[in-house]
Amino acid sequence: MDIENQPAPPTEPNTGPALSAPLHPACCGARSRRAAAALLALACLIGAAGRAEAADATAAPYVTVQAQAVTQALQAYGQVEPMAVVQVRAAAAGRLSGLRVVPGSVVKAGEVLARLGGPRMQALAVEREQALRSATAREQAALRAVQILRRQLAGQLATRQAVDAAQAESAAAAAAVRSAQAQWQEVRSLQTLQAPAAATVLAVQAADGEEMAPGQALVTLQPAGRLWVRASYYGADAALLHPGLTGRFQPAGSGPAVAVKVATVSSAISADGGLRVGLLPADPAAASGWINGQWGRITLDGSTTRRVMVPTQSLILDRGQWWVLLHTPAGDRPQQVVPGPAQGWQTAIVSGLAPGQQVVAVDAFLEYHRGIAAHYTPPD
Repeated sequence: MDIENQPAPPTEPNTGPALSAPLHPACCGARSRRAAAALLALACLIGAAGRAEAADATAAPYVTVQAQAVTQALQAYGQVEPMAVVQVRAAAAGRLSGLRVVPGSVVKAGEVLARLGGPRMQALAVEREQALRSATAREQAALRAVQILRRQLAGQLATRQAVDAAQAESAAAAAAVRSAQAQWQEVRSLQTLQAPAAATVLAVQAADGEEMAPGQALVTLQPAGRLWVRASYYGADAALLHPGLTGRFQPAGSGPAVAVKVATVSSAISADGGLRVGLLPADPAAASGWINGQWGRITLDGSTTRRVMVPTQSLILDRGQWWVLLHTPAGDRPQQVVPGPAQGWQTAIVSGLAPGQQVVAVDAFLEYHRGIAAHYTPPD
């Protein structure tokens, strides 16, 4: 019998209960969503694997290190401070009036800040004025006496000694007048409290109507253009500081960086263990935007040396030490290094590498720890 030419037997319909029952629409939708999510996740994994393979194929696994000139940057945080402040004090006792300034006011040199009055100041002014009038009257009388004696000497009615004595009295009276005038001017200056220089008012220590004692502070002024930056350096950076170092001060928030130079280095270590430095702007006009109390970052340019530079991603931190994977003909092996300052995406190596050696630059951390799973037993 020719089996190949026989017709196929009829297929019996599947009447099982599982297939004959219609599927619920909600069940079909959930299965479709799960299937679509699974397909999407699989596509993402395939795409990520393809991109990783492409990146590994294009990235250079090893880098030949070279020596480059590296300028050591000494960084710290600093604060803008006034180099000195001026306190305007009352030189005599009196009652304060006419105070018009408040903290933050800008005053000019010689500007009147307030006035001193009251009974005690008035009594002192009257006393000095009476002394001036008395000295003036004495001078006028001495001058008339000299004139009279000179006429009498011409008529031989007076002696030369009398004329000389009258002239000496006139000179003494003139000196007394000058002294009285100075004392009177002093009282007038005591009654007016003026700004000694162009400045900004930092604090006001008195109020109108207050009875001032001699030497009591009225206001505290910050002279214009007398700001600098104070900072503290620690550790090895402190030993590299010296007057004349240049760098930049970047104010926090906004504003351009200002070129600065080290003006002073404190010989004594501060209480917190740091070395205090004072920095002035290289161009005084560039610091016009500085604000008292403003913080910022200071970067000083230290000495320039030649260091071996490696990609920062080649560094591996393990057990408190830094390592790189050194590529040799015998294979990759760990090499302990001492890193220095970083420049962009590269880091200087102080010791541990020589120019011309090759280090692993791609997945160095993973290669260093390859095989760690063989030494790791998960807990029960």
